[in-house]
Amino acid sequence: MNLITNQNNKKMNKRVAILATNGFEESELKSPLEAMKNEGFTVDIVSQESGKIKAWDNGNWSNEYTVDKTLDNVSASDYNALMLPGGVINPDILRRDDKAISFIKDFFKQSKPVAAICHAPQLLIEADVVKGRKLTSFNSIKTDLVNAGANWVDEEVVVDEGFVTSRNPDDLPAFNAKLIEEVKEGKHELQHA
Repeated sequence: MNLITNQNNKKMNKRVAILATNGFEESELKSPLEAMKNEGFTVDIVSQESGKIKAWDNGNWSNEYTVDKTLDNVSASDYNALMLPGGVINPDILRRDDKAISFIKDFFKQSKPVAAICHAPQLLIEADVVKGRKLTSFNSIKTDLVNAGANWVDEEVVVDEGFVTSRNPDDLPAFNAKLIEEVKEGKHELQHA
């Protein structure tokens, strides 16, 4: 009985940051957020500014999501893992933000799980963490990733030492399952920047 309680408490203590800004692909934030909360994880939406950020869905602006923390008020040491939703606009804005890139790099430096879907690996190119790593993404950024030194593959979900990637919203069930698995496993000593 005590063992079960301890396992549940351990599961409940996981904290995950979702880094996003206006223009994130709605399903790629909402689905992992719900899956992680269902596991009992504490999940914060982290962004550049407080307030709300607006989702993109099927070629149109969609719902707003409340920002829990700003980049000014968090560090990678506050979290067990990082999740990066895609969308075309979201990573393009964030990749030009030095605080966002530094935040991402710190998860790699601390050997913590990082998950990115669709266009989000563009942020990882900017953070200079893809060289020699096996990953996938939305196919339109394949050449960018290969040119940055990544070993790009066309698979539903790819895991490389705590580093989880998927191609698009169709891959969310597999992406969510691997994201949760990697968060539960914790630090991966071979995860690196």
